Amino acid sequence: MKRSNNLERVNTDELTLIDKVVNINRVAKVVKGGRNFSFNALVVVGDGKGRVGFGLGKAREVVDAIEKGTEIARRAMKRYPISGSTIPHAVVGRFGAGKVVLRPASPGTGIIAGGAVRAVLECLGVSDVLCKSIGSGNPVNVIRATFNGLGKLYDALRMARKRGMSVARVLGLTQIREKTGV
Repeated sequence: MKRSNNLERVNTDELTLIDKVVNINRVAKVVKGGRNFSFNALVVVGDGKGRVGFGLGKAREVVDAIEKGTEIARRAMKRYPISGSTIPHAVVGRFGAGKVVLRPASPGTGIIAGGAVRAVLECLGVSDVLCKSIGSGNPVNVIRATFNGLGKLYDALRMARKRGMSVARVLGLTQIREKTGV
């Protein structure tokens, strides 16, 4: 069952995009005449304003693999909630044997994360976050776990709609007013 949420696809034609090559892998296929080499390129693309996607391009040449990965990543871009320069709340993303823990951080902290997760968060536009990657160190699994975690993020407006409440009530502001009389 697919979750319906506001992580809609993004039209990337009019955006200025940041793209980062996370990993390039050489793959050999053994055939009768010897080995055939090809390349995999893992690319992350984002606009720095809450939209990001990733792609795995495969080709005989490195440049072609990067171009394919970039195109796949552009088509896979989705919007994720960010609050200021960090994420709205702590979240754990899992994929395969990989697990990524993402936590919001105070302004000025920076991105405390490893290579694959760092690339995703920089392209997303987050500048203050704490992250720990546990389990698999495979860049593809780490990135998929990161996107799994980002998909679990809720902003106050989305949570208010889901619960059928006002944003102030979700954030607990109405209860504070009732107690203090303000």
